[in-house]
Amino acid sequence: MRVLHTSDWHVGRTFHGRDLLADQTAVLTGLADLVAEERVDVVVVAGDLYDRAVPSAEAVETCVLVLRSLREAGAQIVITSGNHDSAPRMGAFAEFAAAGGLHLRTRISSLHQPVLLADEHGPVAFYGIPYLDPDPARRALGMTEGRGHTAVLAEAMRRVREDLGERAPGTRSVVIAHAFVTGGAGSDSERKIAVGGVEQVPGAVFDGVDYVALGHLHGPQVLAEHLRYSGSPLAYSFSETRQRKSVWLVDLDASGLTEVRRVELPAPRGLATVSGEIEDLLADPVHAELEDKYLSVVLTDRVRPLDAMRRLHQRFPHAVHIDFRPAGADDAPLRYVEAVRGRSDVEISHRFVDDCRGAGPNERERRLLDSAIESVRETEVQV
Repeated sequence: MRVLHTSDWHVGRTFHGRDLLADQTAVLTGLADLVAEERVDVVVVAGDLYDRAVPSAEAVETCVLVLRSLREAGAQIVITSGNHDSAPRMGAFAEFAAAGGLHLRTRISSLHQPVLLADEHGPVAFYGIPYLDPDPARRALGMTEGRGHTAVLAEAMRRVREDLGERAPGTRSVVIAHAFVTGGAGSDSERKIAVGGVEQVPGAVFDGVDYVALGHLHGPQVLAEHLRYSGSPLAYSFSETRQRKSVWLVDLDASGLTEVRRVELPAPRGLATVSGEIEDLLADPVHAELEDKYLSVVLTDRVRPLDAMRRLHQRFPHAVHIDFRPAGADDAPLRYVEAVRGRSDVEISHRFVDDCRGAGPNERERRLLDSAIESVRETEVQV
């Protein structure tokens, strides 16, 4: 049996305000071609199908289109919910969807009940473990001891192994889970899943099965031969600029896991970061290769340029983020007490403008600031 492992689609997500639905549609529908070319039997999505618990109508339509294309390409589909998804909403009508080859595993109470699919060697049990928020999951699992992510996942896997042990000898197993496993490297685009306590769980929790398809971390990673993150199909932060997005093709034979291959995905638009003074960025021909990329710009002008994003868009239409770090500026944080000690309200307001843009107020701005402060004083006196 050949399994395609993917996760963290985050359909409906934006990138610094830019709509990504067209890019997501292009990459995700392309998976159907891979399914057909590689004769994939099962596609597993390890959580975060959507970016929001209540996705937009457009995001839902995109998912329907993608899932239909995967099914028409010949694959069964097994999906579990992630921390961005609403498990009850995603799992609605799961029993009916399963009849059409779409298996939605979102209920904690049935995580030990696998989707059973067969090949010429017999059954393969797919156990979908939805994202387990520790306290609600602890109650749903009826636990009286242990707390935190490790405890609830350990109980979930205990139930999985117990069920697997009662099945026919030779039954192979795939676990689909959404968690932060120790040894994985995060990025800026993942939502933190720890509210107090420790969010990471040891990989040994997942021992005893043939393959573990992990979701949550957005970079493709190998924690062990049988324990992997596929990562997200698109980059969702500039911390992922150097990542090569991909999926895993997992082969199982009669004895279990035999081979895992990585297949890289196309990037509709690259990401880049550039720094310099705005005039140089707009004029230097060396930056021509950045003109079609999503761009994060660090401006080093000593004085913050006016209308910087509009000017950058004249050359870099996909610039989406600006940081202002003046060359030679003191990066040490300025404490409030030190900033105001011994200074009048007028001096503090002038200093604030200077700190924000690298240059003090001009004469017209000084008059406006002085007039505003004087107006406040007069109001205080009247009160």
